[in-house]
Amino acid sequence: MSSKMFQGKAVSLFMAGIFVLGGCSGRVDRGGQESLVGLEKIAIQENQKAPEASQQPKKPAAQSKEPAQQAPEIIEEDWSAYFDGLNGTAVIYDPSAMQYTVYQEELAMMQSSPCSTFKIISSLIALENGVIDPEDTMRTWSGETFWNEKWNRDLDFSEAFRESCVWYFRQVADEIGEERMQEELDRLQYGNCDISDWEGRLNTNNGNRALTGFWLESSLKISPKEQTEVMERIFGENSVYSVETLDILKQVMLVQDPDSETAVYGKTGMGKAEGIVADAWFTGFAEKEDKTIYYCVHLGRTDEREVSSALAREIALRILADYSR
Repeated sequence: MSSKMFQGKAVSLFMAGIFVLGGCSGRVDRGGQESLVGLEKIAIQENQKAPEASQQPKKPAAQSKEPAQQAPEIIEEDWSAYFDGLNGTAVIYDPSAMQYTVYQEELAMMQSSPCSTFKIISSLIALENGVIDPEDTMRTWSGETFWNEKWNRDLDFSEAFRESCVWYFRQVADEIGEERMQEELDRLQYGNCDISDWEGRLNTNNGNRALTGFWLESSLKISPKEQTEVMERIFGENSVYSVETLDILKQVMLVQDPDSETAVYGKTGMGKAEGIVADAWFTGFAEKEDKTIYYCVHLGRTDEREVSSALAREIALRILADYSR
């Protein structure tokens, strides 16, 4: 790995309070009321205690012998040459080094629609809960003609994932259901965890329900930094998911042959607003020997420049290749 990749200025982990509470920020419930979290729940519980209990003398708090866990360091890196003037950000998270390497930190903290990168999550939930049976993953095409010709037929899971088929994963999301989806996103601390626009009506680019959803320029939002953290929760050493599920996901996410120096796994995603690409993603993880790092590249709208998920993927692979040296 080049020494340049480890240079840069370390910055505070607590700017603007971003790192105090991670995940599900700003989620609202189905009635539009902000969910109770943290101190609010504690306050309610305290108020509901019996008066006798509240009047009991308090014992001194036990002193924890466990040292406080150190938060990962953030290193700013100048990766502008890879972006060539495009409006975007890149994050590499290395848990073993307790370090984030970030280009354009402010953009790395901004939440936006995950678009088709969410297929990693819906696939994970469906496989883990038996919604997708690994032995029978075929879904039947409705006969409707879609703009992508590769979607106009019956598809199995691997084909649908690789072709990023929206109608297939719209069906999968409906089979998962709102309640189970919400529980799983809360567990993953997935961005703002907001699936309130289940039907995807906020997406004005497409009125076809088969091609809309809360993850497509709608209510659900996530930041590039959060994307890397979610990938680590799924594929990291403390993952709660089954080996079978993770193996299936790795098969469909494989981008770069594991026989090469570095195996890269990922998923693209792209969404439009007012007919112009607003979000272009490539996120996942890379393995080299016994080390795993998690990455995300996000491109936003750039005046007079074409932006695409293919371009985000190209930038990510170039950064990863240099980072891994």
